[in-house]
Amino acid sequence: MRLTTKGRFAVTAMIDLALRQNNGPVTLAAISQRQQISLSYLEQLFGKLRRHDLVESTRGPGGGYSLGRKAADITVADIIVSVDEPIDATHCGGKENCLGESGRCMTHELWSSLNQRMVEFLDSVTLQKLVDDQLAKGIEIENKPAIRRAISSMPVVKPIRVNAPNSVFALGNAFVKS
Repeated sequence: MRLTTKGRFAVTAMIDLALRQNNGPVTLAAISQRQQISLSYLEQLFGKLRRHDLVESTRGPGGGYSLGRKAADITVADIIVSVDEPIDATHCGGKENCLGESGRCMTHELWSSLNQRMVEFLDSVTLQKLVDDQLAKGIEIENKPAIRRAISSMPVVKPIRVNAPNSVFALGNAFVKS
């Protein structure tokens, strides 16, 4: 099995979400910043996770994502499969046509057994176990909800009033009147 960044990032983001969801919905922007994962990539992954009911979204101010099920009921296999990550070490994708028309290769059974063991292992590891592992390592989680401001922290810039002609015609008229 070749686990690509898609599966790795999905599992990492789900751990981050599970660690922080007690403070309310978690924004993808916050996960992106903490885990150094592109926001647009997270949006794609979370769309797939949502379609598989692993996460729920809340819209509007104070919105974000929360787990769709208890962390103890979500396995690493669930996460990886939901983001379309194949768990397959065979050359043929499990179709038993490794050698084309000739059939299976000599190592097909080996790779097929490896697939089965990988799925069993990933299915035995829950998101809650991964969260507990992080907490045991002493990860710091902020216990207060993020401050939500209805007013922007950016200063209001008032438009500058310019007393000048706004077109070529108005400019011409300004010279004629002078």
